[in-house]
Amino acid sequence: MPGVQTVEVGADDADQRIDRWLKRLYPQLTQGRIEKMCRKGELRVEGGRVKPATRLEAGQSVRIPPVPDKAAPPPTEKPKVSDADARMIEACVLYRDDDLIVLNKPSGLPTQGGSGQARHVDGLSEALKFGYEDKPRLVHRLDKDTSGVLVLARTRQAASKLTAAFRHRNTRKIYWALVAGVPTPYLGEIKTGLVKAPGHGAKGEGEKMIPVHPREIDDTPGAKRAHTLYATLYRVAGRASWVAMEPLTGRTHQLRAHMAGMGHPIAGDGKYGGSAQENLGDGWGAQIGGLISRKLHLHARSLTFEHPSTGKPLTVTAPLPEHMAYSWETLGWTEDLAADDPFESVR
Repeated sequence: MPGVQTVEVGADDADQRIDRWLKRLYPQLTQGRIEKMCRKGELRVEGGRVKPATRLEAGQSVRIPPVPDKAAPPPTEKPKVSDADARMIEACVLYRDDDLIVLNKPSGLPTQGGSGQARHVDGLSEALKFGYEDKPRLVHRLDKDTSGVLVLARTRQAASKLTAAFRHRNTRKIYWALVAGVPTPYLGEIKTGLVKAPGHGAKGEGEKMIPVHPREIDDTPGAKRAHTLYATLYRVAGRASWVAMEPLTGRTHQLRAHMAGMGHPIAGDGKYGGSAQENLGDGWGAQIGGLISRKLHLHARSLTFEHPSTGKPLTVTAPLPEHMAYSWETLGWTEDLAADDPFESVR
């Protein structure tokens, strides 16, 4: 077992979480052991205590306590992606180059694993190596039932730059949704706080985000400011509307909670548009009925970001998923009716 070591963070390792950085140096370390090192103050950066999620900067000195000199356990065999799933996830690719892959994530497919989630983008990305040794890495997330543009990095350097871009909000995301009623004014912004309301059950089932008036944010424990631009593009009488949204902050369920909070829940949103929703518009609520699917009608339509290698802006656009495309056809809309940037006049 080697003694205490001090290791300098290299340029290629900048902006990584310290727990992931340490696991690459010492594959035999478990996540639990690293968390214990942090709790006891044994693992330090520039002499200060850290958490497992602390991100490193190039040139920093990391104090590493004695690490058990044990051979790394044999790698667990990863479950093989079925041929059908491989074809499905490959068909989702919208854009690919040496640094990144952009998918049109299907509605209903989780971004990564969790309780009871065995099939997810992170696992299926084993089928997206395209000749690389490692599978591409997730750099941001979409909710399970939200479809649309999802970016994966093919190299560690690209992952570091893209993760930082998403964390610092140096990206532009435009979402499309079908909502109940007609939001007015047609073009506007929503500025509230959002706070998590506890759910029921041992694992917190049913947790949801509740809007908080801006004047009450500072006095509401756990509330965070949330800001969304929205534009009502087309409507069907007073019943339903095609809405574009641009989140300027990145809170959990922000778009769903904001639209429901103004009385226009997103179609198919049982969590925020259920029977308790007080719809201030003239819609049918989240379950619009008729030929409209009961699936969530929220789609990450486009994403603009700086390419990690060229530094040039890149915009990727995702066509609507099948259930939303059918709803659009039912309501007499086509994707080309909308401007590429419905918020150009307000930016």
